[in-house]
Amino acid sequence: MAARPRIKDVAEYAGVSPKTVSNVINNYEHVSERTRTTVQEAIDALGYRVNIAGRQLRQGRTGMITLAVPELDVAYFSELARHVMEAAKLHGRTVLIDHTGGERDRELAALHGFDTQFCDGVILSPLSLLPRDLATRDRRLPLVLLGEHPAEGHTDHVGIDNVRAAREATAHLLARGRRRVAVIGGTLRGRQGTDRLRTDGYREALAAAGLPFEADLVVPVEAYHWRDGAEAAARLAREPSPPDALLCLNDNLALGALRALYEAGVRVPADLDVIGFDDIQASRFSVPSLSTVSPDKREIARAAVALLLDRVDAPDSAVPYRDEVVGHRIVVRESSGG
Repeated sequence: MAARPRIKDVAEYAGVSPKTVSNVINNYEHVSERTRTTVQEAIDALGYRVNIAGRQLRQGRTGMITLAVPELDVAYFSELARHVMEAAKLHGRTVLIDHTGGERDRELAALHGFDTQFCDGVILSPLSLLPRDLATRDRRLPLVLLGEHPAEGHTDHVGIDNVRAAREATAHLLARGRRRVAVIGGTLRGRQGTDRLRTDGYREALAAAGLPFEADLVVPVEAYHWRDGAEAAARLAREPSPPDALLCLNDNLALGALRALYEAGVRVPADLDVIGFDDIQASRFSVPSLSTVSPDKREIARAAVALLLDRVDAPDSAVPYRDEVVGHRIVVRESSGG
């Protein structure tokens, strides 16, 4: 097997110094166009490839970043992970994925880089972290939070406007004449997590429409899985005065609800509308197809990777922590009259 060409080989082929080749590779501005062309022709002729891993190690970096999410078997996180890997690849980075299960100990381990030196930074989607956890973290490790934001001002963060998204989803149901909208996965208690923010948006939409808020229509769940959505929808369908629409706080809950409603003889959307959150691929293929709030997952991934690498490349930067709000849209499909 032929030896892999080195910078020295490119320099000899092009008739220039290794330093000049390095300047061209690193896009150094003070290189003549003629020299740049000559070096590039030598690179192409020899099939030289930049040793990204070696460069990063010389800079004290591993070239790896970690994505820590609660559940990879929830489709939203697996789809998001794919986008993060694609975004990182554009920067020559490899992504290590950790499944935290939403457990505080696992999230704390991710928050502190697992007490190892194998990654340059962490993108973390937390469920159990507390404000004090972020306030006392080792800030030398670059960190970007997704979704939950336990404490502002302690790290970079990327997410959608959950209050607005839930308000718009509820307003869509109300515009169709629905008046008793239940929230599966909602909560009225606890800190300002995603479930609380989306419930707040729901309440804002009711208030704007002049409708009363009924606490019994906010239905907490143990987990955000299909079974939880099915069980919640089945209970609601048995109520003496059942709801005429469901706002489900993720698509898994909504897809489970669709199955339970079918088994209960409830017609969707003739008798009841359903809308979810996340726009996972399965939502397009359910029967009926599922209306949903679609966050821009590709942009969430791009922004998270960009923010993280800004910190990796400039660890001593005094730039304030940033909070990027990514867009979303309401996708209307068959489950709410689309």
